[in-house]
Amino acid sequence: MSDTNAPPENRRPLTLRDVSEASGVSEMTVSRVLRDRGDVSEATRAKVRAAARALGYVPNRIAGALASQRVNLVSVVIPSLSNMVFPEVLSGISDRLVGTPLQPVMGVTDYSDEREEGVLYEMLSWRPSGVIVAGMEHSPAARAMLVNSGVPIVEIMDVDGDPMDSVVGISHRRAGRETAEAIIASGYRRIGFLGTKMPYDHRARKRMEGFEEALAESGLALADREFYSGGSALLKGREMTEAIMNRTPDIDFLYYSNDMIGAGGLLWCLEKGFDVPNRIGLAGFNGVELLQGLPCRLATMDAGRREIGEKAAEIIATGLSGVRIELTPKLLRGDTIRPAR
Repeated sequence: MSDTNAPPENRRPLTLRDVSEASGVSEMTVSRVLRDRGDVSEATRAKVRAAARALGYVPNRIAGALASQRVNLVSVVIPSLSNMVFPEVLSGISDRLVGTPLQPVMGVTDYSDEREEGVLYEMLSWRPSGVIVAGMEHSPAARAMLVNSGVPIVEIMDVDGDPMDSVVGISHRRAGRETAEAIIASGYRRIGFLGTKMPYDHRARKRMEGFEEALAESGLALADREFYSGGSALLKGREMTEAIMNRTPDIDFLYYSNDMIGAGGLLWCLEKGFDVPNRIGLAGFNGVELLQGLPCRLATMDAGRREIGEKAAEIIATGLSGVRIELTPKLLRGDTIRPAR
């Protein structure tokens, strides 16, 4: 048995032989038990697993994957951890994979094509059992790696595009259109748009495009826009709202690309004494739990984030391909859009 008190540089990796010696069975039997293969009695399985657990032995999945060319990992590639949207997606993925041999591993791209390429290169080198990746816009290099990986690919969050394999999400253009239609029906006419990570957040861009299309069909156009390339935060929402209202004070509605900056904007409007929703209305996007702690409920749209994660993981777990699942976004009017006229 190895010396667990030895310094790391002198400690050799545990092997099947260590487990074999500790359990008193052959290396072949140990291998079968740890890979859950072969005809091995329950008593022997219990003995081997107990020995492996006591030793702290972790199988080398890459070595075992040389024949199958797969390991039981699901690569999950998302653009941000600071955005409150993605932890809920990850929870849906993780919960669905419980009880399967698959384990999710995560990479973060920070909305950068170059970083996405690097994350995919490293993850695909491990030959995962599948890839779940946010968005449908990828660089040619990233797309080539995914298409040629030979594993199931699920693009999530968005369905407005040409999927490589399977796709689960909502139409962000539809989400933008439906929000605009609700705003127009409530009598608002001087409307501003505020967005972060533009134009790198393709889903926010598509919502703005759908939003503007619906405005144009009613003979309207955006009165003003305020963009910021940084992340989504309450303080940034306050600053952006102050800037656009100082520049275009007759605006009567503000549409935010996400709830975080929308919440900051709402707090600024309330502090300044604006009558919400009569003098000015506001809406965000994503339906995050943060909204429940605000002085009034910000209008938003629920994109079914957890369900997206669950359904994407289901596709990978069942080995399906070519699946398209479009969920329906749900407008939550809250307290910041007045009733339709």
